[in-house]
Amino acid sequence: MVGTYHLSHPTIALMPDIHLSLEAARAVHLAAQGLLTPPSKVATKRTVLDTVRRMGALQIDSISVVARSPYLALWSRIGPYETRWLDALLKERKLFEYWAHAMCFLPIEDYGLYRRRMLDDWAKHRTWLAGHADEVEIVLDRIRRKGTVRAADFPRLAGKGGPWWDWKVEKQILELLLWTGDLMIARRDNFQRVYGLRERILPAWDDEATPSVSDVERAMTLKAVRALGIAQPKWVPGYFYTAKKGVVARLESLVDEGELVHATVEGWPSPAYIHRDLLPVAQRTARGRLQPTLTTLLSPFDPVVADRQRAEELFGFTYRIEVYTPPSKRRYGYYTLPILHRGNLIGRLDPKAHRSTGTFEVRAIHLEPGTEVTDALVEDLAATLKACAAWHQTLEVVVGTTEPPELGEALRAEVRLGNDAVDAEEVRRIDRSAAVVQSTSRGDTRR
Repeated sequence: MVGTYHLSHPTIALMPDIHLSLEAARAVHLAAQGLLTPPSKVATKRTVLDTVRRMGALQIDSISVVARSPYLALWSRIGPYETRWLDALLKERKLFEYWAHAMCFLPIEDYGLYRRRMLDDWAKHRTWLAGHADEVEIVLDRIRRKGTVRAADFPRLAGKGGPWWDWKVEKQILELLLWTGDLMIARRDNFQRVYGLRERILPAWDDEATPSVSDVERAMTLKAVRALGIAQPKWVPGYFYTAKKGVVARLESLVDEGELVHATVEGWPSPAYIHRDLLPVAQRTARGRLQPTLTTLLSPFDPVVADRQRAEELFGFTYRIEVYTPPSKRRYGYYTLPILHRGNLIGRLDPKAHRSTGTFEVRAIHLEPGTEVTDALVEDLAATLKACAAWHQTLEVVVGTTEPPELGEALRAEVRLGNDAVDAEEVRRIDRSAAVVQSTSRGDTRR
């Protein structure tokens, strides 16, 4: 259901400020993002929806060296799951696609927050659309008649496209009408967008329910701090791409309302802010009673690292994606994934899932300087690689070069043990299946 926003609150007693070490601040951030400990339950479609709601926004990217970014970001948090569930939630109108800090999957109850952006922003897009009124009407008429369309349904008629990424004119129209809110994404077919009219996809929506600009800024500020767990003021606008001007005043107003709590963190300018829902987590972490135990791989567009400056300030981790860097100038690899190990970003690896051969290739691993190669690190990383490979249905893990070299030797040995365990389990599975077939053929009905 599309949400409405009730932004008046009862008076709440002021909550005490809290002091955290940098390590504890990292743990609060990871707890808010669902990356503190391994998942305790098998994922369901509801788990996927709850995770997107928790994150606030799930960035979309189409590069598929391994799983595409939105699918990988979910796997990092909830473990193995059916990727079709994310697609189904979009089709069922529990999620929608729109621009937050980038194009994202968003909870449908937040539609009103983004509707304000659709109505008020993108003047240059509206100008362009007005200048191509005839072409726009042709596209809209086809959608009205067919119900939905893909960009691929419009063949390129001219020799070249327009000013946006060499898109054909029809693709530009579809995208700009998406930004202005006239169209929505009805579903994705093989990751291709399928566009439909907003009034058909959300027929019950009434623009009278659209919150004001000030209410949107307040709600987005609160949601950003909740998703970040703990936040310096300068981090907040980047999470949902909201206004930088007035952010401290909004944060302080939310403190006065009891929605946020002041926090001090060693080495940070004061104050930082914690959402009231995360206060128990912060208090437990400050007392050393809540320790990060998860080791996983992150998408380059995961919220933990999508803001590169924040990742550097919070984790001391300098990260850049090298997709657009010429091969001769790449330092780490084409599509490196940050390695999260028990509360710290300790390195990156360059993977490739070869689905046709069932091989998960790790071309290179680079640990951060000073990272110790311990038995726990090797065991955790090997288990993570095996789990990621299995989710990709590429059961064989091949480890290439590593820095430091001794990591590679230990990791290959640990992965071989894992491969042997998988092979043994596969043999047992086959044996069990054969036994069932034999008992059935004998008419054996025992359970």
